Amino acid sequence: MRSYWKQIWPPLVAVILFVAGWQVAVSAFHIESWILPSPGEIGSEFSGNASGLWEHTAATLRLTLIGFPIGTGVGFIVALLLHLLPWLKRALYPLLILSQNVPSIALGPLLIIWFGFGLLPKIVLITLVCFFPVAVAAMGGLAQSDRVMMNYMKMAGASKWQIFAKLELPGSLPSLFSGLKISATYAVMGSVVAEWIGADKGIGYYMLLQKSAYRTDRMFVAIVIIVLLSLLLFALIALLEKWLVRWKPRGHS
Repeated sequence: MRSYWKQIWPPLVAVILFVAGWQVAVSAFHIESWILPSPGEIGSEFSGNASGLWEHTAATLRLTLIGFPIGTGVGFIVALLLHLLPWLKRALYPLLILSQNVPSIALGPLLIIWFGFGLLPKIVLITLVCFFPVAVAAMGGLAQSDRVMMNYMKMAGASKWQIFAKLELPGSLPSLFSGLKISATYAVMGSVVAEWIGADKGIGYYMLLQKSAYRTDRMFVAIVIIVLLSLLLFALIALLEKWLVRWKPRGHS
């Protein structure tokens, strides 16, 4: 418990000092709230409009929880295929990198033209955002297996599937979870961008409404919600990593 607090108190103190400095600067320089609201005004708006925000938050969370597993699943499958088929990796890996040079917001109109205004274009967009970090991290982890152990298993007569299941896959878990953590934050961002291109509720839709009304305080409220959702999903992935990565070596000892 003591080591946990040693890790958490430095960023916590930094955030508190930043918020305090923000509050003092807004008050000292008499900055208009429509330009930069104070943390107090943002907190007041957050608490006063909590019931109305819940519907938008729930919509974004639902979209994230649908798109994130699909995107990461696609990324993991792509990593497996490229790892098991080196010739396919040589052919497709440059295209994977090239796909990340296209801004997700630029794909939105195309996805609407191709798939309409329903749920499908939003899921496709989140998948495109999420799959790449998982695919790259998983491929890196699979490629960094212990060569000494691999040679030993080959000499012992292990099949390619046994080497994959008992050595490569368990050894790739730390790298895989690194990719999952990155994708967790991208998933929330992807959901918000997907709501910008067409939705009637959600944090992204809420932000568009408040931008039109010049409600900067509510824009910051939306940003806080996005950060909290990202941190929540990141924490869940971290807890899953702590359980699985600790359990796997014991299962193979």
